[in-house]
Amino acid sequence: MKARPIILIEDDSDDKDILEEVLTELNLPNKIIWFKNCIDARQYLDTTTDSPFIIICDINLPLQSGMEFKRQIDSNLEMRRKSIPFVFYSTSASQKLVNEAYMEFTVQGFFKKEYDFEQIKNHMRIIMTYWAICKHPNAT
Repeated sequence: MKARPIILIEDDSDDKDILEEVLTELNLPNKIIWFKNCIDARQYLDTTTDSPFIIICDINLPLQSGMEFKRQIDSNLEMRRKSIPFVFYSTSASQKLVNEAYMEFTVQGFFKKEYDFEQIKNHMRIIMTYWAICKHPNAT
């Protein structure tokens, strides 16, 4: 079975580098495809024949917020049919934002960015393991 790509939408290059290092240390077979903004990520998702494993998205992004991006995905029937797990991973994690994410969208997770490498690694291990064994329309 071909490993499906992990979509990482993160505008901060330091955070991106840390996440890539963490995911590499977890020895995942998945390719990581990084986007600095949601516009480029959406263009990729609209045109790719790949079936992404998961989308990990920051909230505060240039051009379009992660929340607005998720709103567009949820309102597009073709995108919803792809059933790509979507997780917010952000320094902005107020209870108000968490509530908004779960009340307004079909989000599958909301995680606060940590600054301890081992904590980040543990979070990513849990997220990736969960979606690797979870039964859902996108699982093959």
